[in-house]
Amino acid sequence: MVRNRTLSARLFDTALIAFMLLLSFVSLGPVLHTVAVSFSDNAAAAGGFVKLWPKGFTLESYRKIMEEPHFLHSFYVSVKRVLVGGAINFVLTVLMAYPLSRSPKEFPYRNAYMWFLLVTMLFSGGIIPLYLTVKALGMFNTIWALVLPGAVPVFNVVLLMNFFRNMPKELSEAGYMDGAGPWYLMLRVYVPLSLPSLATVTLFSIVGHWNAFFDGMIFMRNMEHYPLQTYIQQLVVQINLQELDSTQAELLQKISEKTLNAAKIVVSMVPILIVYPFLQKYFIHGIMLGSVKE
Repeated sequence: MVRNRTLSARLFDTALIAFMLLLSFVSLGPVLHTVAVSFSDNAAAAGGFVKLWPKGFTLESYRKIMEEPHFLHSFYVSVKRVLVGGAINFVLTVLMAYPLSRSPKEFPYRNAYMWFLLVTMLFSGGIIPLYLTVKALGMFNTIWALVLPGAVPVFNVVLLMNFFRNMPKELSEAGYMDGAGPWYLMLRVYVPLSLPSLATVTLFSIVGHWNAFFDGMIFMRNMEHYPLQTYIQQLVVQINLQELDSTQAELLQKISEKTLNAAKIVVSMVPILIVYPFLQKYFIHGIMLGSVKE
């Protein structure tokens, strides 16, 4: 009986591992295909011959992107946006989540603030009021138009608030008995113990800022102020067929809009792929701890 159970458990584990490997392959398939297309020549990509491995390997699509005059500047704008916006999101999320995690006795009108916060999750003022507000504040063509409208990510606040509320009450009681105030408890006790949840909300902020493109379209007037995703969305290959020299004709044979768009996608996702492994070990743990309240 024990041997049969052990054999069944091994078969189940083997089947589960095989299923997870298949699921991983299915998930990575589109990414591998996009990378392969970005390194393939025009004919192979246009003919649909590229699967998971490049056909007619070439770097012309990446060279074309790097030759664009505003590419590196848009990359810098996105990095600046992630750093500035992520820092603002982090500070405001902690400053808002901690007092909301306290009881109404410790924080009067806590429930009123909580209801106000929840309303903002369900209802939005709309794009036109947001546009008029940013215009009235004179933030067009500035980094603040990209980071201030989303300075307080409500979902991250709720996630971190629930994490704080699940921490033992004895921590606060011991701190109060030792004469610690709210600021000391938040900065020296709660924040250091909240690394998984803080890493999770930081990852959300980084990905959100990096992938955002629509606000750049409506708030930025000049291409030199575009973040990377807006720039990639707007980038169009324009080749005048009547003025092609031999070099341009050769380039046209090697790249197409399909291979160029694939190269844009690869370039835009590389930074997130670099950052994610460092925060991934905290991701699931932080979500589970901050998603429910006991």
